[in-house]
Amino acid sequence: MCFPIRLFLIFSFFAGVITAGAPDDESSRANAFFKKSFEAQVDRDPEMQSRLGIKKDYGKWTDRSDAFTTREIAIAASELATLRSDFDFNKLDSQTRLSYLLFEYRAEREIRSYRWRFYNYPVNQMHGLQSEAPAFLINIHRISDANDAEAYISRLRGLGPLINQLIENLEIRKEKGIVIPKFVFPMVLIACHNLIKGQPFNESGNSSSLWEDFNEKIEPLENIESIRKKALLADARNALLESVGPAYNRLIDYLHNLETFATDDDGVWKFPDGDTFYADALKNTTTTNLTAEEIHHLGLEEVARIHGEMLEIKEAVGFEGDLQAFFDFMRTDTRFYYPETKEGKQTYLDGANIILDEMKTHLDKFFITTPQADLRVKAVEAFREKSAGKAFYQRPALDGSRPGTYYVNLRRMADMPSYQMEALAFHEGVPGHHLQIAIAQETEGIPDFRRHTRFTAFTEGWGLYSEYFPREFGFYKDPYSDFGRLAMEIWRAARLVVDTGIHAKKWTRQEAIDYLIENTPNPKGDCIHAINRYIVMPSQATAYKIGMIKILQLRGWSKEQLADQFDLREFHELVLTGGPMPLNLLEQQVQQWVQSKL
Repeated sequence: MCFPIRLFLIFSFFAGVITAGAPDDESSRANAFFKKSFEAQVDRDPEMQSRLGIKKDYGKWTDRSDAFTTREIAIAASELATLRSDFDFNKLDSQTRLSYLLFEYRAEREIRSYRWRFYNYPVNQMHGLQSEAPAFLINIHRISDANDAEAYISRLRGLGPLINQLIENLEIRKEKGIVIPKFVFPMVLIACHNLIKGQPFNESGNSSSLWEDFNEKIEPLENIESIRKKALLADARNALLESVGPAYNRLIDYLHNLETFATDDDGVWKFPDGDTFYADALKNTTTTNLTAEEIHHLGLEEVARIHGEMLEIKEAVGFEGDLQAFFDFMRTDTRFYYPETKEGKQTYLDGANIILDEMKTHLDKFFITTPQADLRVKAVEAFREKSAGKAFYQRPALDGSRPGTYYVNLRRMADMPSYQMEALAFHEGVPGHHLQIAIAQETEGIPDFRRHTRFTAFTEGWGLYSEYFPREFGFYKDPYSDFGRLAMEIWRAARLVVDTGIHAKKWTRQEAIDYLIENTPNPKGDCIHAINRYIVMPSQATAYKIGMIKILQLRGWSKEQLADQFDLREFHELVLTGGPMPLNLLEQQVQQWVQSKL
């Protein structure tokens, strides 16, 4: 029997941690249960189907009603009860035991968080539905034939009911005293207006984003006759005018009214029982029991440590002046910024590709498994670039029809210094999010739910770790680029301070902005944008540094225990091929791996 050498090596490395070979009946039954649960979840979620490359409910949107959320929690509770009653944990093989624990952890988290289901902002400047829905159509909904085009038009028409659900959800939150902070409204209103600007909504020379997208996707298709294309274009135009335009105008009118109820109190402490909510949010995000006070002090310590390393680089490049003066130099010197032109933006994209292509040639030095999915670099679309983050990653389709995408926001080149390009590309691309997420999706032998479960501390911790470890192997040769790495690390350390400051210590928005300006080299605009993000996404920003610290601690402990037996490639293989997991379960896996090698 021919057995692939790479798989043999993987199973050999992790004997005792991951069990290879045929599972016993109990493990087989449990894995069948996990499979059935995941397939049922996907079957209830049309948007998830599309992200996975499945064209089942291709013309539908996922239900956003509270009734749907309540049914999902009931299903989670029922499945958790079944897991505990129908399967004997002690009879499972080691890999299936890990699946059991992950399924249990995820279900418990969902059930515990149900009480807080209205403690968020479904409209916000970062990822609100008003921008996510059109971005989904543009980036996820592929059109390869007339049926796909009809499904796209169906989703355009479905935006009307979807926006109605959104307004209902906003109204429920308003009645509970949960209203978007005042500063958010101008940004989301601009995004809404931008979406219905241009043809066919008005006779300006430019096409609106969705009209342009539909035209670009359908025009090159040779399997649709010309007369059929014209009919589809007419249907899409009507859907935009009859459903999309009126829906966004309704949302705009509602947001203008809701704005009158908004205040400048930005932390979640203002919510009913807000302190308890935030403590639970930190627990979910970091997958630890760290308190807000502990996280705040950890952030202060890390900021001080990184300041020390930055001073060393300042001295090494011969800069005269204190650290604040060096920060100002890095913010303003034109050598670090590309021009605010089409050519300048393309130069940035080209540079990011060069950095990633160079890293790809070295991946085999650090990893046993590398992803098959391709990676592309893309600028954020114009309609959402003002509100979107600095950079982010979109996972590839399972069937290979869509590559992973590293999005770069080039709206304002003064916020995208070239000295941070290397670290940013490593974080979002390889060896960061693309490598980690694509490997998880492509790994065989683990249940599908593990490939697609999200644990922010694991995923973002890996992203930040991926900025760090290349330095140990000769990357960041330019001291300014290494300063860029530290600038991004201190950015994540400062997040621990300002997130807890805003949401637990009642810092004002301006106090948090001032802290970032004083303690990081990022431009003022960057600092404002970041604090705006942390306000509408409480606790999320704490995941990066907490996850990175844990991965480095586990790597250091493993190296200390194993000495000459430690292999970085094996350590990375263990971390990545199990899929995302809470940090405490990751620690257990590393401990078992070390014991198996000893």
